[in-house]
Amino acid sequence: MKQKLKNFGIMNLGILLTTIGVYFFKIPNGFSTGGVSGIAVVVAGFAHQYFPDFAQYLTSGNVLTVINVLLLIVGFIFLGKGFSIKTVYCSLLFSFGTFALEHLFPMATPFTNQPFLELVYAILLTAIGSALLFMTESSSGGTDIVALILKKYTNLDIGKALLATDFVIALSAFWVFGMQTGLFSMLGLFAKAFLVDGVIESMNTCKYFTIVTSKPEEISKYITAGIHRSFTKIQGVGGYTGEERTVLLTVCRRMEGVKLRKIVKQIDPNAFIIVSNSSEIIGKGFRGV
Repeated sequence: MKQKLKNFGIMNLGILLTTIGVYFFKIPNGFSTGGVSGIAVVVAGFAHQYFPDFAQYLTSGNVLTVINVLLLIVGFIFLGKGFSIKTVYCSLLFSFGTFALEHLFPMATPFTNQPFLELVYAILLTAIGSALLFMTESSSGGTDIVALILKKYTNLDIGKALLATDFVIALSAFWVFGMQTGLFSMLGLFAKAFLVDGVIESMNTCKYFTIVTSKPEEISKYITAGIHRSFTKIQGVGGYTGEERTVLLTVCRRMEGVKLRKIVKQIDPNAFIIVSNSSEIIGKGFRGV
């Protein structure tokens, strides 16, 4: 229950950051970096320029809500029971959150006259939000639903298909908002792709310890009782000295790693320690398969 509540909190934080990034930074500047939010930005911008009488109805929040609801219906039809309730929740929360902000905090113009600065915040907030959602195995819906349908019924390379779709959406910003906004949108599209992976890896980074020591019992006791981790014990022989040593293998979180390194050096000043980073640890105490 504690883990479920933690994941629920992370999921809501991810949606909150994504909504803030989209509404306060992407929409006012016309940044279209793909996905349903990108479509909403382009459609709202197009309506504002060519159909001003209908612009009040075709706002980004309204378009986002309609498209997401339609995609949810399509998802239920084609994916059935396999359709994640978390995707439904996040998709509706994202749509209605954007819709609510339009009425609570109307944004007629961007915060500043520095589009690059605003692009940085737009990409940073949405990338961190997306990373948090991916960590809880959820998503904000939108084109992810299309990906799930394609994955189920075709042999298409989903990643490339979605990248191509996002590319077309970003490309449309040139036509609706002009060269400068179009270039910013393309830059944002590629920057977000790299940033999401980087954020996920940074958040998931753990420490893998290889400890060669002559005092394994004391160190083992600290690993199990001090940081509440397990370990693997291997008997080894030094290639240069020919002396027998114990090799302890363990993995832990970053803050736990700081404590472990300090304690090991206190217990055995001559211990040989190898510490490496890992962002993919699957097993009890870390993450499931």
